[in-house]
Amino acid sequence: MRYGMTYDRSFFFMMFGVYCMFMAGCTTVQVVPEDLKEQVNRELSFSQVLENPLKYKGEILVIGGQVLSAKRLKHGTQIEVLQLPLNRDLEPDESLPKSHGRFLALQEEFLDPATLPFGTRVTVVGEVSGMVTLPLDQTTYDFPTLLIKRLTVWPAPSTYRVIQPYPYPYAYWGPYWGPYWWW
Repeated sequence: MRYGMTYDRSFFFMMFGVYCMFMAGCTTVQVVPEDLKEQVNRELSFSQVLENPLKYKGEILVIGGQVLSAKRLKHGTQIEVLQLPLNRDLEPDESLPKSHGRFLALQEEFLDPATLPFGTRVTVVGEVSGMVTLPLDQTTYDFPTLLIKRLTVWPAPSTYRVIQPYPYPYAYWGPYWGPYWWW
């Protein structure tokens, strides 16, 4: 006679299914395609490109930020992005004061501007193509331009609140609901 617990096959299949669902939740988004990983210039910062975009023409870099506007052009879609620092997953940070400026990302294929409303967070793998001077409020602004090689659109960050029972910071069930800590 065997001692211990015995399990049938359905238990192992169920546990394997739970494991697969857990691992699927832990996957990350691949922002940089395999064929571009070697071409991306990781030492090049947005500040350097902002100073002199023509000097870095042809360089491929990863920049992220928040969409300010998107509009259709005759030969593609132009996305105006407020640059934001990227975290280790190459996802834009939420802190707007850490921005170094704006840039224009140009998508040569059709991209419906309605899919990129104001505030959408994006990461662009793109090739520096130059600079465009456009009006911005009552002045002009020199926008570095990038040709999009890969565009990653991030979901809106979830907002959650920690709800603490008021006014009791500790476990309290009351005299009629069960035990409570102070007697």
